[in-house]
Amino acid sequence: MERLRDRMLEEMKLRNLSPRTIKVYMSNVEAFSKYFGKSPALMGEEKIREYLRYLREEKKLSWSSINVAHNAMRFFYTKTLRRAYCVENIPRSKKEKKLPIVLSKTEVISMLESCRNLKYKTILMAVYSTGCRLSEVTHLKVTDVDSARMTVRIEQGKGKKDRYTTLSEKLLITLREYWRCYRPETYLFTAYDKNRPLGVSVIQREFQDAKKKPAY
Repeated sequence: MERLRDRMLEEMKLRNLSPRTIKVYMSNVEAFSKYFGKSPALMGEEKIREYLRYLREEKKLSWSSINVAHNAMRFFYTKTLRRAYCVENIPRSKKEKKLPIVLSKTEVISMLESCRNLKYKTILMAVYSTGCRLSEVTHLKVTDVDSARMTVRIEQGKGKKDRYTTLSEKLLITLREYWRCYRPETYLFTAYDKNRPLGVSVIQREFQDAKKKPAY
């Protein structure tokens, strides 16, 4: 299994998949192997179907999680083992259609005012002001903020493309206050290790807490 793991890792790196995708694909294939107690190279379509049913019916995973597992399996069998027949006839889970939860302007203002921590308030403001994804904001660097042109550079965002978004006056004022307080060096938002960006899950928890707190 170790040799297969190395081969799969090499295939993903050669295709320039993101570190997060590599980690998720590897963990899914390893979980599949562990579930049956044998190498995935010794299994095929029947076991893949059985495992995907297990994820849905017993573990009650969402369609998106199951499709990620499906994608990981597809990559392993088609790219690492060159065995497309193992997955080509397995249908993907049907996407559940849900309307996104969109906060009103008043709700956003209330949430920001209820956030007592300057760091998280600045991050949440950056998300709503720039329209960027949370993962994009957490990877912002100090040099990405251009106050002269009033722009924010998003490096390697969706589709692995660089782009620019507008920097509002209010966000700039808050960012300056934040910088004076935290003095970030490379990444704008970090935890204890200033060489690494703050984790998305940490901010998501703060976001949920901020929505529950009264603004006073």
